[in-house]
Amino acid sequence: MAPAESNSGGATKEQPPVKAPAKDLKKKDEKKDEDLSEEDLALKQQLELYVERAQDADPGLQKVALESMREEIRTATSSMTSVPKPLKFLRPHYATLQAHYEKMSDSDLKKLLADILSVLALTMSPEGERESLKYRLLGSDGDIGSWGHEYVRNLAGEISQEYSKRQSEEAPIDDLMDLVVQIVAFHMKHNAEPEAVDLLMEVEDLDLLVEHVDSTNFKRTCLYLTSSAKYLPGPDDMLVLDIAHSIYMKFEEYPRALQIALYLDNFQYVSELFQRCEDPLKRQQFCFILARHGVSFELTESIIADDEEREALQNLINNTKLNEGYLTLARDIEVMEPKSPEDIYKAHLIEGRGSGGGTVDSARQNLAATFVNAFVNAGFGQDKLMTVPAEASSGGSSSSWLFKNKEHGKASAAASLGMIMLWDIDSGLAQLDKYFHASDTHVVSGALLGVGIVNCNVTSDCDPALALLAEYVEKEDASIKIGAIMGLGLAHAGSQNEQVRSILMPLLLDGRSSVDVIAFAAIALGLVYVGSCNEDVAQNIVLALMERSEAELGDPLARFLPLGLGLLFLGKQENVEATAEVSKTFNEKIRKHCDMTLLSCAYAGTGNVLKVQHFLGQCAQHLEKGESYQGPAVLGIAMVAMAEELGLEMAIRSLEHLLQYGEQNIRRAVPLALGLLCISNPKVNVMDTLSRLSHDTDSEVAMSAMISLGLIGAGTNNARIAGMLRNLSSYYYKDASLLFCVRIAQGLVHLGKGLLTLSPYHSERFLMSPTALAGLVVMLHACLDMKALILGKYHYVLYFLVLAMQPRMLLTVDENLKPLSVPVRVGQAVDVVGQAGRPKTITGFQTHSTPVLLAAGDRAELATEKYIPLSPILEGFVILKENPDYKEES
Repeated sequence: MAPAESNSGGATKEQPPVKAPAKDLKKKDEKKDEDLSEEDLALKQQLELYVERAQDADPGLQKVALESMREEIRTATSSMTSVPKPLKFLRPHYATLQAHYEKMSDSDLKKLLADILSVLALTMSPEGERESLKYRLLGSDGDIGSWGHEYVRNLAGEISQEYSKRQSEEAPIDDLMDLVVQIVAFHMKHNAEPEAVDLLMEVEDLDLLVEHVDSTNFKRTCLYLTSSAKYLPGPDDMLVLDIAHSIYMKFEEYPRALQIALYLDNFQYVSELFQRCEDPLKRQQFCFILARHGVSFELTESIIADDEEREALQNLINNTKLNEGYLTLARDIEVMEPKSPEDIYKAHLIEGRGSGGGTVDSARQNLAATFVNAFVNAGFGQDKLMTVPAEASSGGSSSSWLFKNKEHGKASAAASLGMIMLWDIDSGLAQLDKYFHASDTHVVSGALLGVGIVNCNVTSDCDPALALLAEYVEKEDASIKIGAIMGLGLAHAGSQNEQVRSILMPLLLDGRSSVDVIAFAAIALGLVYVGSCNEDVAQNIVLALMERSEAELGDPLARFLPLGLGLLFLGKQENVEATAEVSKTFNEKIRKHCDMTLLSCAYAGTGNVLKVQHFLGQCAQHLEKGESYQGPAVLGIAMVAMAEELGLEMAIRSLEHLLQYGEQNIRRAVPLALGLLCISNPKVNVMDTLSRLSHDTDSEVAMSAMISLGLIGAGTNNARIAGMLRNLSSYYYKDASLLFCVRIAQGLVHLGKGLLTLSPYHSERFLMSPTALAGLVVMLHACLDMKALILGKYHYVLYFLVLAMQPRMLLTVDENLKPLSVPVRVGQAVDVVGQAGRPKTITGFQTHSTPVLLAAGDRAELATEKYIPLSPILEGFVILKENPDYKEES
């Protein structure tokens, strides 16, 4: 944020050659005089007279002359592009007045002249001399605003330069700060909040702001603060947000204060908020925001004394309303009817080859259908494969689909039942119960994972996941162990649950455990303690890494260990440094890989440009075969840059270059990085790039590109992507692996029949849910080695996406939390930071009645004045209360 241009207002800095011979000047003057109108000529002569009089020996005459000169300058109006006339005519006399000023003895008159010189310096002083500021400090202490905006802005620019100079010389700055206070007050009065904020940032004294904001301008000030925080280096960004938080608290704009508290990850602030805000409805709204963010927050007696209210609020934080709200939305949009995978594939639309090939029952195609079915019917509680009604021969049908899958395929099939019953704990556990007693270990393993999926993002008081899964972690069979571990990780993601830790930790250091069990235990612990920087867990994962033999580290799953470690530091920036140092002592096979993974997680969602450069530097190296660390580096670029739109666009361009110049292992990761950058937000340029890559000669690049097409279109039902994928399915009809990827992508595009999103961002892209990002990152890391994991026997890592699944809805509810239909306008959000007046925040809107779906980049506003929303951001659950001042129009 550069200080306001010091020569703004179009005043050019060309100085007239002061020491030019007098004859030339006279000739020029005569020429100029001929061009002037009579009025201007009169003004010019008048001013020249004032200049002469100002140098008169008689103080009385001096005073009159200076005051008249001041009056002329103050009352002169100018257009935006030209210099005010008095300043223009006084330019030749600037040096004369300066010289006279030096001779004058100290008096009020001298100060008056200093004021005038300060204003003249606006157009006259040489670059970098800061004369305007110099004379201002020597002049009278009068109101600076009376000289006009341009003068004040110029002063602000000079102050910031002078400030940095004095800081380096350690000179006192008190006189500057007095001026700053005046300027800030002036800017705040005249709706120039961003300029006031910029000046205070330059002089490192943002605390002044809190005194100067009032109820009319605090929203605009805070909007500018929160938006600029993304572009500031740490720790300034946190300071700026802290100030914004205190301003919001001062004006009782609690929901916004809560968002900043969550962004800062400061639960002290969250507790204070509940204590300060007495209104039970507002408290309920806070709970909905907390639930959407996916953090577990325990309300204690000290925060809310009333037991009943505390329990009701805790239930909201635990997200118990999610399933009910989601189904309300589905009924309203009339998509309750279950869909079969065939409805998604739409094979009849594909001409020619491959369309008739769907009749063969291959295990790989059935597995694909299992996933498609799970993704499409997620959360609806009914489908056409797993939950067919009981009047069919008792239990025949669902188990018949289950057994159309081979060995480990059955695990994913049983777990898919959890996905269909998503967020509905009671019915979900009842449906899964029958599989617990199966003789086939894979079925049991899938059922355990299903329990985790049902409980994902929803917490129940009795914690059934822990009760059911704990004993299975002790079992000998590896697949059952993994099912239980992954289930615990999903159900308790972000909860920092001590019991889960005590169950999973011993597995890390158990010499008898196979690599896959240890890998999944590390990921599960990473999810449970996501972003907590828990040292205990970190040390144990580090030890587990050190104990692995060379051969074990070569296993693709071994890479999940550094990832579990990285998740502990998700978004925590420099807190990762100690662990990153330790990772430099690892076996060189995994050392760099670990380093990249840790850094990419720690700076995820921060938009830190230096880290993006670091990752690009790592990708620029052309390596021998067998180096795996460039994959995580490419994903790191996306994870860091996804924080804000500008960085995101730039990252997309950088990734294009990597595609052209990078080695094969980089090219395989680029589509996945693009998928993460535009998740559930199908941008046309990215769609075209991925479409091109999906026909790549390297099958791994093609597979990544197809999965990413699914990710960018996740839950959007995007017709163009759906068409691309149908064409790909006929193009690859002979290659089972590639076809499997096409099918997964088709399932993702129609995720929840188009009602869900995978984007970890919410609250107008301000907040990022850590658990959601963690789920995406685990799945993308698995996709870095498609053949071994997703096309091998670990395809159930795809279920990690459930952590990021959220309904992309706006559901308005009344004071009793019952759905309430009101008209809302939904349109493309417009960035209004720092704009004058009250600009419209959305464009191209349509009016619907709630519940409504919000696409990426959409914003909603109420189209009625009958209700007042309790949250300024209309997303997810919003409580409306009736507007007492509303009068029905007769």
